[in-house]
Amino acid sequence: MPQLVKGGKYAYAWSKVNTNGRIVIPNEAIKKYNLLTCDNVILMSGSKRSGGFGLTSVELLENSALRVILDGHPQLSKFQVAEGEAMEIKGKTYCWVKMNKDGSIVVPVRTLKNYGINLGDNVLSVRGSRFALGFVVRGLIIDEAKKHSNIKICE
Repeated sequence: MPQLVKGGKYAYAWSKVNTNGRIVIPNEAIKKYNLLTCDNVILMSGSKRSGGFGLTSVELLENSALRVILDGHPQLSKFQVAEGEAMEIKGKTYCWVKMNKDGSIVVPVRTLKNYGINLGDNVLSVRGSRFALGFVVRGLIIDEAKKHSNIKICE
């Protein structure tokens, strides 16, 4: 996992968004964020600078400052809204999707657009906070990642 810039983000891999909205999560990231046992994961808007989304679990959010989102919106944390349905909460977009046993998620096209992602895009998975894996689509981190031919592509 290369560090893109000194003191900066570490990249796991590029993930190509296929025609069904399927995104493969790198195995190393699945282990790091303890997603092996998750049936469902939560997506939340990434930063304004890098776009994309953060991928996390209820368990990780319960131990973070974002617990207030779970507490205030139990329909999200209990997966009571439709899978992939985007919810706007305090200016950020949240949804939940199933975590497939093959280490992938499928996000509806309409929801991907909320995160600035289109079918066929390559998104860069990066080590974010200890509470969420980042999937980045633009900005300096993407420009730097394009210079690193050793970053694998997950499809």
